[in-house]
Amino acid sequence: MQARFAAVLLSLALATAACSGASSSPAPSGFPGASGSTACAKAPAVTTQPQGWGVPSTQPAVIPVLINPAGELTCGANRLLFSFLDTRNTPIGSPDRKASVALYNLARDPAKPVLSVDGTFVWAIAGSVGIYVATASFPEAGTWGAEFSTTLAGKTETVRLSFDVSASTGVVRAGQKAPASRTLTGDPVKISTDSKPDVRLYKTSIDQAIARKEPFLVAFATPKFCTSGQCGPTLERVKPYIDTYPTVTFINVEPYELKADGGGQLQPVLTGGQLTPTKATTEWGLLSEPWIFVVNKDGIVTASLALIFGDAELTAALDAVK
Repeated sequence: MQARFAAVLLSLALATAACSGASSSPAPSGFPGASGSTACAKAPAVTTQPQGWGVPSTQPAVIPVLINPAGELTCGANRLLFSFLDTRNTPIGSPDRKASVALYNLARDPAKPVLSVDGTFVWAIAGSVGIYVATASFPEAGTWGAEFSTTLAGKTETVRLSFDVSASTGVVRAGQKAPASRTLTGDPVKISTDSKPDVRLYKTSIDQAIARKEPFLVAFATPKFCTSGQCGPTLERVKPYIDTYPTVTFINVEPYELKADGGGQLQPVLTGGQLTPTKATTEWGLLSEPWIFVVNKDGIVTASLALIFGDAELTAALDAVK
């Protein structure tokens, strides 16, 4: 799993360059739970490389990585995920490494940051691989720059990269109505790839929770066929909260279509050699997983946690709807 997650970070780092566990940490300041609004204004296109934002003349000792799924960052409040690699492409986020990021609207003023935010450290793989979570609000779509500052043992490194903020995204977000998806319920052996399932995660469909006006958490995660190396651990992270929040309904949705093989084991349904998203996955606009949503009794999404989250984030989200 550690190697798989490192590979994810590395691939994200390469993509960025081409374009230019549990945590006891507090929740990020101003934690919004989700990204932005449904649409927003767009800044002019950046047609030439702004001064100071080109490829550095020497390779930095610390390489920043934006981890947010492609196309997920948009206008309004965003949950920004990032980390760092060393020159050997090894993840080096750690509790004693401090991190902050200054954000620039490169089409407007590449010399003056729009805002600066501190990152809150969260273990992605407990004791091994860590990332940082911050809240960032983008006033408009376009090309943005991120200037990362990270300090370890009194030594500070500052590195820049550029990235895109989309005008809109199909992912359901905080403030929107939750899609009333009909999800599978019943015997988890027949509908879940979890080797040690909690039956309470398979008693209620999303549409039923909405109709009953029950606050709920839905985890789109597949323990057996996860593509990010986080889905299995994500579900294990969620299970302890079921007893802690008895007034909240907990639902697990396998994000991919499954079928039983000759021996009764669940196997993925492939389309063109790829995993096939379920109807619910499509209705919620997901192009990656794992993903957790928290929804209040009125059927409004109040929190959206993509990929990785800290205990404080999830606790804050559940406290808001219990």
